Amino acid sequence: MSNELARDPEAKETASAEEVISFDGVDKVYGADDPAKESVTALKDIDLDIRQGEFVSVVGPSGCGKTTLLHMAAGLLEATNGSVRINGVDVQGPDHKRKEVGLVFQHPVALEWRTVRKNILLPVQILKENGAIEGDMDEYRDRVDDLISLVGLEGFGDSYPNELSGGMQQRVTISQSLVYNPSVLLMDEPFGSLDAMTKDQLNVELLRIWRETEKTILFITHDLDEAVFLSDRVVVLSPRPGEVADDVEIDLDRPRNEETRGSERFVELSAALHKNFRSLR
Repeated sequence: MSNELARDPEAKETASAEEVISFDGVDKVYGADDPAKESVTALKDIDLDIRQGEFVSVVGPSGCGKTTLLHMAAGLLEATNGSVRINGVDVQGPDHKRKEVGLVFQHPVALEWRTVRKNILLPVQILKENGAIEGDMDEYRDRVDDLISLVGLEGFGDSYPNELSGGMQQRVTISQSLVYNPSVLLMDEPFGSLDAMTKDQLNVELLRIWRETEKTILFITHDLDEAVFLSDRVVVLSPRPGEVADDVEIDLDRPRNEETRGSERFVELSAALHKNFRSLR
């Protein structure tokens, strides 16, 4: 949550109606149920609220629990203590019938024997098999065509993954996460494996997609400049066990573009975040 909300319970209550992702007193301890192993506390006492339509990035030293945090929001891991909620509902394990959340991993997730169009449609087929969504598949096929246009893959709908660049493959993965229209996107270093030029380009594209789709985004990254460029807020985790060390508001004007990175305010915010980060060591 923001520093102001953390200090003011009444303000927190007022904002609660807008909270989409909530971590309340969350701890994550690996090996807690196995007396034969030494337990490891990955996250400790995490209080964090992300409001409707916010773009929030989480940064921190390697091993501080950034990905663990995201995986708990996705239901891939359970909190040892505390609660995690999406749209006011407790997240309790991986529920394959939930369609509020789209998940984007660092590496593209596409089946090499399926075309771009069929790869984007795959999550819908899985959700329909689990009874999570209803309706005619033609409706979702139309949506696939819209997404291909949205992410800039016009002309590649019938191409296969091995015919695409790394950046284009990641656009397919983003489209997969959007095809069933979730309210939340959870993104785990989605551009971490790309070259700097492609990464910068996709940062701009992601902001455009976010603006057009009005999703709430929790974004994990180790790149502090990327976090500043993308975010409304940057949450800084301490070294393990990860705790919320800072919650920084990013007051850069929107929409942002390549010129934003050269602005005086961007340089100031980035320098301050780098200094803050170094102080954690």
